Amino acid sequence: MTATDPALTALAQGWCALSLLHGKIEAHIERALQAEHGLSVREYSLLDVLSRQHDGEGGHLQMKQVAEAVVLSQSATTRLVTRLEDRGLLMRYLCPTDRRGIYTNVSDAGLKLLEEARPTNDAALREALNEANTRPELAPLVQVVESGTAPA
Repeated sequence: MTATDPALTALAQGWCALSLLHGKIEAHIERALQAEHGLSVREYSLLDVLSRQHDGEGGHLQMKQVAEAVVLSQSATTRLVTRLEDRGLLMRYLCPTDRRGIYTNVSDAGLKLLEEARPTNDAALREALNEANTRPELAPLVQVVESGTAPA
């Protein structure tokens, strides 16, 4: 394959369209969450991921798993956790069975803020998808997102 190969060019165009869609959605949600709740998209995502933990087997996430879920490096995730902990939205504690492990849970204040922010996030996502769906190069990607399944 060469740089001018049609298959490679189509692949690059597809990636550009996906990147554009992601950027537009994230920026739209960011503005809405910041304006209404003082949260960034990353902060919202972290609260959402951590709120889904449970006390059962494998229910608590290690920092590496949290970082993967919010698509950040471990160090960036740790800094984000610290910021939210400083705001009283998260709390850390030692793992009861492994003193080297540290868990992070969403505080009651964090759960309340997440509950308040979820409709804003969902509405902003819907608005961004509706707007992107009017663009021919993004409409097929919007349909994939809306279907909830990735193409085979």
